[in-house]
Amino acid sequence: MSHDLPRLSQSPRDPAFVQNPYPFYDKLRAAGPLVVWDELSMPVAAGHAEVNALLRDRRFGRENPFPMEPEPHVAPFYEIDRLSLLDREPPEHTRLRRLITRAFTPRTVEAMIPDIQSLSNSLLDDLEPGDDLLAKFCERLPVIVICRLLGVPEDRADDLLRWSHDMVAMYQIRRDRRIEDTAVASTQAFRAFLETYLAERRAAPRDDLISALIAAEEDGEKLSAYELIATCILLLNAGHEATVHALGNGIRTLVQTGQWHAHDPAKLTEEILRHDPPLHLFSRYAMQDVEVFGHSFAKGEQVGLLLAAANRDPAVWTDPARFDPTREPGPQLALGAGLHFCIGGPLARLEISIALPILIDRLPELELAETAVFADRWHFHGLERLPVTFRT
Repeated sequence: MSHDLPRLSQSPRDPAFVQNPYPFYDKLRAAGPLVVWDELSMPVAAGHAEVNALLRDRRFGRENPFPMEPEPHVAPFYEIDRLSLLDREPPEHTRLRRLITRAFTPRTVEAMIPDIQSLSNSLLDDLEPGDDLLAKFCERLPVIVICRLLGVPEDRADDLLRWSHDMVAMYQIRRDRRIEDTAVASTQAFRAFLETYLAERRAAPRDDLISALIAAEEDGEKLSAYELIATCILLLNAGHEATVHALGNGIRTLVQTGQWHAHDPAKLTEEILRHDPPLHLFSRYAMQDVEVFGHSFAKGEQVGLLLAAANRDPAVWTDPARFDPTREPGPQLALGAGLHFCIGGPLARLEISIALPILIDRLPELELAETAVFADRWHFHGLERLPVTFRT
């Protein structure tokens, strides 16, 4: 372990830290380019230059070069998870990403604009004062958009949300045996659900993403059955978790800072992702013995990249803690960078930039009905609930 690096201690479950991790990120950034975060047992980078460089450094990757066999009780989860684009490296990553981008094109995303607009409006039609905006709007919108994209019935949105939450909990700091068992049950339910639709689309393709993924081919290579399932699950899990909390965090900040009024949608979206992003930590393995920022990593050692800390680096942004929707967009890293840049990033940006202006326009006097509290699940940074009041 790194004896040459400065060390800092901070429990990721400390309530004050969960509500506002940024003061600790400032300490990390000030302590040096790499700092061992004791509770994470790994060096972390908190500065923009360092996080950006490590995201793009091909000597670091998502795939553990010394993979360990998962314990039998979690094997069904990892059977799917290890085939995900997120955790593969070239050449598999290159092949998978090319096949997926053949199906999930910019045109596919752009074609969702009318859907996102009408869905935003219809969800607001059903909203009552006192309702939880997170559950009634921020969660429903992206999950229904993904259902429509994939071509699965949107009346199963609640199941998909539950399965997704259960699976994503595997990456959280509070993971325990109950979370593991629930995640495995949800992985198996999700897989069975998707297998039905994959079989149907193989027999009778339609104009949807599942059919496009089945048809996608590169040099005679197609996605395997398990890769198709892993890809659909990734698109759902990554494609809605981030959007839900980017929306929720953004609404909270706009109201709290007295800026609940119309803004340039593109600038607003970028500033929301920069100022309080939904994912705070992304880790990488050293794929070989490597030296960076004066520190030697042995092959297989991990480094933590603090995306949210990088997004508040005063070397890049003036007064970075201030939320300013008129700010000229900068190189924020909420969606990653390099090889693993979020494949659903364009869809997330589109959803935020369409849904928020509609929300502001329809509910100009929106206020928070109670203090919005962040859930105890760092490094996924999102609210527990978001009850709101407004005049009808």
